[in-house]
Amino acid sequence: MTPRLFVVSAPSGTGKTTIVKRLVEENPGVSLAVSHTTRPPREREQDKRDYYFVSDTAFDEIRGDNGFLEHADVFGNRYGTSRREVSEKLASGCQVILEIDWQGAEQVRRAKPDAQGIFLLPPSREELEKRLRGRNTDKPEVVERRFSEARHDVRKWTDFHYVLVNDDIDETCRRMSKILTGDGAQYAVSDLRHRARVEELIGADDW
Repeated sequence: MTPRLFVVSAPSGTGKTTIVKRLVEENPGVSLAVSHTTRPPREREQDKRDYYFVSDTAFDEIRGDNGFLEHADVFGNRYGTSRREVSEKLASGCQVILEIDWQGAEQVRRAKPDAQGIFLLPPSREELEKRLRGRNTDKPEVVERRFSEARHDVRKWTDFHYVLVNDDIDETCRRMSKILTGDGAQYAVSDLRHRARVEELIGADDW
């Protein structure tokens, strides 16, 4: 199978980190391109496994050398994916996943037009709010800001090649695995029946 680059994006609280982690664990031929970030590690996060935790100075140096394929400021912290990280993983023969926001995805599309975009949606506005408030890792004002931005982010799904509604983790992982192996055409945004189902979901909710 030809190594390809996949960009996975979703509104905050949709569950993309959980799904991507599981895909990588269950599929030896799939690898996550670990991002750099200036934010402090959360509990149980490990350097070089979850993120490359770096200082602002180190981040600026990589950015100044055009070392990032994409980078963005998110809630006061900076994130970026290094070009070397992606190139080395693709050269090893893996299917490579970038877990980034839609702004980063736009940068990747410009730099690598052959990258495939996968967008995850929550099953409803209420479920999204429940997930965000249930994290217990952010201050209330941060949760409110995440929820406000997430309601805006759901509209970005039409910019991607594939869209999945994460109403069941097992099923979402199964569907994403099919996309990674080239068998996920029924989940493409270009599939009119699938697109209609997603539009019905988005239109039926007061986002």
